[in-house]
Amino acid sequence: MKIIFMGTPEYAQKILKKLIDTKDISVVAVYTQPDKPFGRKKILTPPEVKTLALEYSIDVYQPIKLRDKEVVEELLKIECDYIVVAAYGQILPRAILDHAPCINLHASILPSYRGASPIQQTLLNGDTQTGVTAMLMEEGLDTGAILKIATIEVSEDEIAETLFERLANTAMDLTLDVLVNFNSLTPYPQNDSVSTHCSKITKADGEIVFDNAINIYNKYRAFSSWPGIFLSSGLKLKKIALEDINSIYEIGKIIQIDSNSIVVGCQKGSLRIFSVQPASKNEMDILSYINGKRLTVANYLS
Repeated sequence: MKIIFMGTPEYAQKILKKLIDTKDISVVAVYTQPDKPFGRKKILTPPEVKTLALEYSIDVYQPIKLRDKEVVEELLKIECDYIVVAAYGQILPRAILDHAPCINLHASILPSYRGASPIQQTLLNGDTQTGVTAMLMEEGLDTGAILKIATIEVSEDEIAETLFERLANTAMDLTLDVLVNFNSLTPYPQNDSVSTHCSKITKADGEIVFDNAINIYNKYRAFSSWPGIFLSSGLKLKKIALEDINSIYEIGKIIQIDSNSIVVGCQKGSLRIFSVQPASKNEMDILSYINGKRLTVANYLS
């Protein structure tokens, strides 16, 4: 079985590794996004998928626009049985969709959370269940007919990194299942009337005010890897826990100081804070921070 694989981040890398390691599957080409500057020094860094593919001497293609005529013509010359897509980042044009069955592994229970950030959206909404949907791709964004769905439970304290990992493992197994049993599966259409969409995460999404404790905590879970959560002053809340969801307090008021943490009030609920990171400084425990700022109970965290 010959596969063209399309994907970019670590989630996709794990699926690619599963395909590479599977007997009777040959990954004949990998398509991924161009290398991008990373970190403060803006070092040009390849996507995780590219790094893995090169380790196994698989041809890698990184078109800026997959729809370009030359790019499409080049891909159509590659013989394959299936095209497997996971978090690639570009919509496939009709000519490529017609080249071979295109199977997308989307990290949500479609039609919920179509778009770029389904895992984060799951955590932002406090969902207790999510999954991976294998679907046949069409020209719309995550709108294709569903082949199979695998579901997992989400704990109340799960953060993005662990959920990414578990969904990647789920997607690995689902990919093989669908490829092996493709001819016996009956695709069924999505219910567009109940679909929801999630956008690409931006740094600005991480800014919070102490309004609703559970919403802030869910942001903390969703944005744990990037961009984190922070106040308008630039102070990042690095380690927090949900203390209370119903009480009413003054926004940002310190209501309790303990041996290794403080409790800060929200308009609804409260949060326990263990560590923070001031702008352009290293992470520190919260007691060191408030002592340095001479803050105590009844003062406001900022």
